[in-house]
Amino acid sequence: MNPTNLITNIRKHVHLGEDEILVLEKSVKCTVLEKNEFILKEGQVCQSMYFVEKGCLRMYFINKRLSEQITQFAIENWWLSDYFSFMNKSHSDYYIQAIEKSKILTIDSHIYDELLIEMPQLEKYFRIIMQKAVAASQHRAKLQYQMSKEEFYQHFVASFPDFNQRVPQYMIASYLGLTPEYVSELRKKKL
Repeated sequence: MNPTNLITNIRKHVHLGEDEILVLEKSVKCTVLEKNEFILKEGQVCQSMYFVEKGCLRMYFINKRLSEQITQFAIENWWLSDYFSFMNKSHSDYYIQAIEKSKILTIDSHIYDELLIEMPQLEKYFRIIMQKAVAASQHRAKLQYQMSKEEFYQHFVASFPDFNQRVPQYMIASYLGLTPEYVSELRKKKL
């Protein structure tokens, strides 16, 4: 298995030697998910972190109205996991599902801990990745309060144009906290 995208992504942030790449290649598992296949369901313990080599995932929970509330997407070169469940070995409140056929690299929690000991530069890499994720989450929260619903939708479309082609409209609406009907109106308005 050759985790090309993962190695390229890591090398953007830290140095990896050839021996370290071999260790990494042996440590990650490759999984192909079919469209709509789950890699995590509510109630399970999230045992792994997932790197998207190819494809698109979504993470969601079922809200009090029994509707899906999407909290995150992940496309190529993005990480996704229920970090709370992963860190605490607790039951997850989330589902992680493939939106399209996807190739996922998986690092199990016990392997993750071993890798950080064997390759301390990976600790720096994951710190950078986590900082970027937290910063993006904070920025999203600010924009959600600061912008009108229409501005928030337009900002999302401009920032992530691929999502409009790859992700169904109702999922984008769920992620943005909008109704599918409102997103449909906004799309028609733009045409």
